[in-house]
Amino acid sequence: MVKLPFQDRAEAGRILGVELASRRLPSNTIVLALPRGGLPVAAQVAAALGARLDVLVVRKLGVPWQPELAMGAIAGGTRVLNYRLIRELEISDESVETVVARETQEMERRERLYRGGRPAPDLRARTVVLVDDGLATGSTMVAAARHVRSCQSEWLIVAVPVASSEACAMLKKEADECVCLVVPEPFFAVGEWYRDFRQVTDAEVQEILRHNHHPVSSEP
Repeated sequence: MVKLPFQDRAEAGRILGVELASRRLPSNTIVLALPRGGLPVAAQVAAALGARLDVLVVRKLGVPWQPELAMGAIAGGTRVLNYRLIRELEISDESVETVVARETQEMERRERLYRGGRPAPDLRARTVVLVDDGLATGSTMVAAARHVRSCQSEWLIVAVPVASSEACAMLKKEADECVCLVVPEPFFAVGEWYRDFRQVTDAEVQEILRHNHHPVSSEP
């Protein structure tokens, strides 16, 4: 029985790692974190699995005049758009493309920063575990999952310590498995289920990746 709130992301990751380790995943498994908050969780998961750790940068596409409201998300070359919301708010195609271009630039900047020039891993024929610190709406994780699918991965697991029931149900349709340790009701925000939910910095992301990087081939 998992007790809430988690002390911090590292504790949540250790518990999630134990759950995933019981599945005896194949040796070619790779753990991909959604930075920044997913990194401390994913580092513990990768340690439990003895798997390689890397990142998949996902960017929310905010409504131009209300950036906190998501009209979609991008991950790699994959974009997911909420066309119903875009129609309802009468957002022009030009405005959507402007936001996509800006967030693509930021996504690529973070990829370079976090990897330090290392190439993105080859996901073909691999088991991929996508990890974040939690799912509220799940929209960014959907983009991440679809991107991994497009890379011809063999098996996709979405794994989070805590999620809303709606997000968990949605991701079960996108992944081969969706592991949500706790699905509390009511669910308002991921941060309410952690005692320590301070923001993870770029420097911390880089340090975690340096500490966990193994000089292995990107091939499966």
